Amino acid sequence: MESREPHPDLQALGVQLRRLNGELNRLVHGFAAGQGLHPTDVQALAAILDSEVPLTPSVLRHRLGLTSGAVSACVDRLERAGHINRVRESADRRVVHLHYVPGAQARARRYFGPLAEAADRVRSGFNEPELAVVLRFLSNLNEELTETKSPQV
Repeated sequence: MESREPHPDLQALGVQLRRLNGELNRLVHGFAAGQGLHPTDVQALAAILDSEVPLTPSVLRHRLGLTSGAVSACVDRLERAGHINRVRESADRRVVHLHYVPGAQARARRYFGPLAEAADRVRSGFNEPELAVVLRFLSNLNEELTETKSPQV
């Protein structure tokens, strides 16, 4: 059977996505180290911040692919560091929602400000239809990846 090489555009896209991932990881690791956190904790912060509804530890566990113990330790670290707080639901006291503390958001904004500025500089070189295509591509790719199961090793 003949081996198929990836399409050159797909290969170039893969290279650029890996480079972007590497640069973002470098920034995340720097923020985590400066805050006394683990990089996974910063992923949890992003998930809490980006969620349209308040997250529970259980939902966070599934989003990040962590064990119950790991997500408990992560939430404990984030709360001790002043990044999040736990809020019990008034209707059902067993339900705990995780909320990003507004002052902590300001710390993250300051740290990640250069990233936002770089993204804005790059964005300014694209017109609205081009940006719409980029956003649609990234949104669709994220949806596909959310549904993709990791193969067993």
